[in-house]
Amino acid sequence: MAPVRVVIAEDSLIVREGVVQLLRSSDDIELLAACASLDELYDAVDSHGPDVVVTDIRMPPDHRDEGIRAARRFRLTHPHMGVVVLSHFVSQSYALAFFDDGTHGRGYVLKDNIDDQDRLAMAIRTVAVGGSFIDDMVVEALVRARTRLVDSPIESLSARELEVLSAMATGANNEAIAQRLGISAHSVEKHTTVIFAKLSLDAASDVNRRVKAVLVFLAGHATAGV
Repeated sequence: MAPVRVVIAEDSLIVREGVVQLLRSSDDIELLAACASLDELYDAVDSHGPDVVVTDIRMPPDHRDEGIRAARRFRLTHPHMGVVVLSHFVSQSYALAFFDDGTHGRGYVLKDNIDDQDRLAMAIRTVAVGGSFIDDMVVEALVRARTRLVDSPIESLSARELEVLSAMATGANNEAIAQRLGISAHSVEKHTTVIFAKLSLDAASDVNRRVKAVLVFLAGHATAGV
């Protein structure tokens, strides 16, 4: 199988070099270019046509939301290219903005966790084939935020259902959730059915659609029309 071809964009030299070393240690990932700004990222993508971009959310020129803006642009200019954003922040607004135009081929990883080679590599491999990856800590933050709301339907979920929901929102399929929680895939399927019923969410077969629906709901936004 051909390696996943990657371009990274990160203005911090220390973080950038750390990511470079991590990726170079993965046999199935090929690093094409390392950039320090949004303009450099655009040039590198146009020049190399990577399978996946790994980008900081904040970088020059404005240090605001360049990674999210780049992801939106690439959705139009390079629709089959995956994007993984790196962030210091567990932010509802960043997560929802990043996934606003769809979760397929998109990953959200916290910088605190990028020293975990397997986690970053998994995110890259997942988005390269059109999947979605959301850091567990981001999902947990959204769950906590949602449970603070008055009369939240989340409060009706059992402890096990919350575990399944968190795993589901990372993009894991039933088999992966079952392995993670030490239960059967059939049990996961039953829990999923109950979760969607309690949260009034459409249990669509498309995983990315489910992740989007769960994220929007957990962040406290209306789920209608998702």
